[in-house]
Amino acid sequence: MTSSKTDKKPNAIWRFFSSVRLTIVLLIILAIASIIGTVIPQQGQGAVEFAKSLSPEWFRFLSFLNLFDMYHSVWFRLLLGCLGLNLIICSVDRFSGAWKRFSTIPRPDREKPFEHLPPEQTFSIQTKMGNAAHSIGRLLQTRYKKTQNKETGHRHFFYGEKGGYSHFGVYLIHLSVLAILIGGLVGSFFGFEAYVNIVEGGKIDTVTLRKGMTPLELGFEVRCDKFTVDFYENGAPKEYRSDLTFFENGKEVEKRSALVNHPIQFRGVTFYQASYGKLPGKKVRLKISTHASKDDITTLVVEPGHPMQLPGKEGQFRIVDAKGDFMGMGPAVLVLIQPQQGAETHFWVFQHPQMVMKRLPGPMAQSSKFNASAFKPYTFFLDDLESAYYTGLQVNRDPGVNIVWLGCFLMVAGFFVAFFTSHRKIWVRLSEEKEGIRISVAGTANKNPVGFQRELENLTNDLKDMFSEKG
Repeated sequence: MTSSKTDKKPNAIWRFFSSVRLTIVLLIILAIASIIGTVIPQQGQGAVEFAKSLSPEWFRFLSFLNLFDMYHSVWFRLLLGCLGLNLIICSVDRFSGAWKRFSTIPRPDREKPFEHLPPEQTFSIQTKMGNAAHSIGRLLQTRYKKTQNKETGHRHFFYGEKGGYSHFGVYLIHLSVLAILIGGLVGSFFGFEAYVNIVEGGKIDTVTLRKGMTPLELGFEVRCDKFTVDFYENGAPKEYRSDLTFFENGKEVEKRSALVNHPIQFRGVTFYQASYGKLPGKKVRLKISTHASKDDITTLVVEPGHPMQLPGKEGQFRIVDAKGDFMGMGPAVLVLIQPQQGAETHFWVFQHPQMVMKRLPGPMAQSSKFNASAFKPYTFFLDDLESAYYTGLQVNRDPGVNIVWLGCFLMVAGFFVAFFTSHRKIWVRLSEEKEGIRISVAGTANKNPVGFQRELENLTNDLKDMFSEKG
């Protein structure tokens, strides 16, 4: 009893994983999971903003299912593993039948293929049996594989085939899906997604992982030699580019340029041009006028945080904040004025005020916080803000990507073999009759019967032409 129970357990598991229904169920679950992973932002700022819009209950539920990082979750990896195991067992379970169909060579002297043969696949010739058999055998050997022949009494039979590998097209597709799954799992376990900001002229050897926001050493150094950005007339960025230099053990190895939609790779790590910005420096050049114009201007070089006297000695002002790119509208500084009498006043001063006023909504444009003339009688102008660009790079490593590409190639090849090739078997029979040698051509194919019938007709016509030339 015990041994029989033990024998049944593996059979039940094997039957479960060899089920096509299981394949369909797993594919449906994967499709639903992929839709969820598309709707719910995965990691990054998008995921943070989406999480803020949820109620605490929904946030806890989605976090419990790890839906904000679904493709690295345990349940998603197990799902891929189950599908891979299902494919392997399905393939092994059915491979022996396909191999038998591929390797079995039928008897050449079968009569069944010649039953109900169309008249156009039969013709007679006037020659000797030996000569006809020799010529037909040579022709079939040039066109078909596994050719066989057999002579029985007054008849001579030939057999040939081609396209036997078409039985394995479906297994090639299975292998391709398995390769894609393995590539996805390899990337999930051993890859990473990170980001880094590099100041122009700066060098880094560490990036920040998006998952957990922890640092990760690259094993090499990256320097941003130069960052350039082009703008449209409305001030929106047109194109930005980072000229990068890679170092190993302190030695320069390679120079590459990253542009938007044109990533670069180094040692299996891909760098995408994702963002940019400006970091303010230590000096700001302001121009102050006692009128709402640039006449009678006082030019001052100010360090952020250091108080300065107003030109008329009415009080002091200082720069409390500086932005290299404030809300996408260019350089700006926040000026705080502390008059000897009255309340403090603070407002933003932009380097390109006319463009900013056009882009700001009406209520914001009328606010005193964006009015450089908010403290009468002075108007402040930002002439220059010492700053340096930094490039924002998305840094990814996916060691499974080559396996995925291999899987894609195998899938295309598998679909071609499965749908555009067929296993074609040909029989030719020579019969000695009173009027001469009667030749009959027959065959079977597992796919594309119309195309195969055309092939039989062509072979019959070629045999007719061959003997008519000899005659």
